[in-house]
Amino acid sequence: MTDDLLVRPLEPSDTAEAAAVWWRSRHADGSQLPPAIHTAEQVAGWFADVLLPDGETWVALDADRIVAVLTLDGDDLDQLYVAPEAAGRGIGSVLVDLAKDLRPGGLALWTFQTNLRAQAFYQRHGFREVRRTDGAANEEHAPDVRMTWGGHPESEPDRTS
Repeated sequence: MTDDLLVRPLEPSDTAEAAAVWWRSRHADGSQLPPAIHTAEQVAGWFADVLLPDGETWVALDADRIVAVLTLDGDDLDQLYVAPEAAGRGIGSVLVDLAKDLRPGGLALWTFQTNLRAQAFYQRHGFREVRRTDGAANEEHAPDVRMTWGGHPESEPDRTS
């Protein structure tokens, strides 16, 4: 279902559309995410002023429309959002595979404890939970989960061997 998908780096002309995907994903019916603490306009500014120049951000396009966003910050998978209308088509998996290809030494990420779908998704992609926090360190102050993949320095040793 991802045959016509184009994945490329975020460009200046993409920031408003990419921010809109982030916003719609965060506020979709049934979202397991805490409400965003910034306005849609602030998120658009963050995409333009921070993610574009400072992050390694990728967009997935289907029929010339941005349907997903991935941001890597060092070895952190910092952002992964798929537009609600494109969810369930394997686009998130394509972007996780890209992140793994770009960071073969390992990745880490945070997800909210309430976001059980994301935790299951990342587990299917080989990520393992390494710790939980009360959320005091994130902007939303919502409890979160740290997950790692591969040889990331925060990964716990495999106890099955």
